[in-house]
Amino acid sequence: MKASAKSIKGETRFQRYIASVKYAKHVIFHPFDGFWDLVHEKRGSLGAAHTFLALFLLSYVLRLMYTNFQFITAPLQYINIYEQCASLLLPFLIICISNWALSTLFDGKGYFKDIYMALCYALVPYFLIQLPLVLISHFISFDEVAYYNVLAGISVIWPVFLVFVALMQVHDYTPGKAFIFLFVTIFGALVILFLILVFFSLLSDAAAYFVSLYREIVFRLH
Repeated sequence: MKASAKSIKGETRFQRYIASVKYAKHVIFHPFDGFWDLVHEKRGSLGAAHTFLALFLLSYVLRLMYTNFQFITAPLQYINIYEQCASLLLPFLIICISNWALSTLFDGKGYFKDIYMALCYALVPYFLIQLPLVLISHFISFDEVAYYNVLAGISVIWPVFLVFVALMQVHDYTPGKAFIFLFVTIFGALVILFLILVFFSLLSDAAAYFVSLYREIVFRLH
């Protein structure tokens, strides 16, 4: 009976995960009510959000590595997958933290989990377009680059629009307030990034000082 109960519970969690993944289709095509229900009606899940973020990072790396050289020029010999992923993941998390931290000043209603989940769902159009584009780039000529550029542009503009709507619905803002808050969030993210760089710079200087001090002591003792 216990094993059966665990099996049912696990199956229920899996079914909820699948349902939350499928709900992304409704979110990207009907963002206003989609993001509202995603957060306030609990239609989304962190599992699906993690999946979408991973697919976003994967599609970005695949785009750099496997897109036809006629459409994108990337020094493959210098590409580090982990650095590329970190260059996107770190700013993304900083933006989520900035948005959450500043939301109290703007009477925002969203929690960090809600912000993170909504922004992950907003990334869905990027990999839905970019992953096929990687394959398509090998079957079209350079004369058809205009079609490629249009689709690539849509893969960026669409998520940006979804992020704007997500902020409106998660925090229950008007369009004007959401627009201002978007710029405030970016500014806050830049401040956080600056503080992180200063912290690690000071940490590096402190480590170098103690290393040089240790070497000086060892040199004098010997």
